[in-house]
Order: sequence, then structure tokens, then C-alpha cells
Amino acid sequence: MNNDQTQSTSDPTTPSLILSPLPHTWLLDFDGTLVRHNGYKTGEDEWLPGALEFLRSIPQQDYVLIMTARYEEEAPAKTKAFLAKYNIRYNDIIFNLPQGERILLNDAKPSGLRCAHALSPARNEGPSGLRWSIDNSI
Repeated sequence: MNNDQTQSTSDPTTPSLILSPLPHTWLLDFDGTLVRHNGYKTGEDEWLPGALEFLRSIPQQDYVLIMTARYEEEAPAKTKAFLAKYNIRYNDIIFNLPQGERILLNDAKPSGLRCAHALSPARNEGPSGLRWSIDNSI
């Protein structure tokens, strides 16, 4: 995706982020956000609506960190194999995280650029409604 494009869906009521042209860091929960929550426990993971498109739309220069509370011994190998099967690019993945809230603390740049955004879609809704665009004037 280049700086003139917008990643979106047709629902205008969904969250919309306006981002700077700087490289971004994406902190992404896995279960219930990108794949069906606990689906791996009864079979193979299943992508949620819009998840593949969303992941593939993240610019190459951006950093992608996937987070999960999966703790089983085989979780890393199975999860990484699933991501590889769909050729999903990510920089790192962290397993065995606590199941509670994820808190992000980041400063704002002196220019006023807000450097932290948080979205909490309903479990198993997926990112299909997320809208984001790059504003080159920021």
C-alpha cells in the first residue's frame, strides 16, 4: 500500500485511523482479533473476516508484533506454521502473555503527532471494519 491509498471496508461507522507517513509499529493480538478465539484448540486456526487483507495491507517498512496468550508447548511451532502457510509477514511474535488488558504507553511528538492508538473490536469480529489512511501532511 502506498501513501496515497486507504485500507478500508464499506462500513462508514467503523473506527478510522489517520496515520503519518512515518514507519509504524503494529501490536496485534492474535486470538479473537485475527483468528477465531481458541479455534486452534479444536482444529486449525481460522482467519476472521478481513484479517488476511488487513495483514497484507500493512506497509513493508512497518514493524509487526503479534501477541498471544497461547502457552501450550506446541503453540509456537503450530502458530508460526499457520502464519507461514498464508505467507504472513511479521517481525516478532510473543507467546504466553497474560490474558488481561494490554496497556500501551507512548509519548506524543512535540509536533503534536499522536504516537499511540488503540482499538478493541468485539471478540471474533476481526479487523474487517478497520479503516486507516496515510496523511502525508502530518
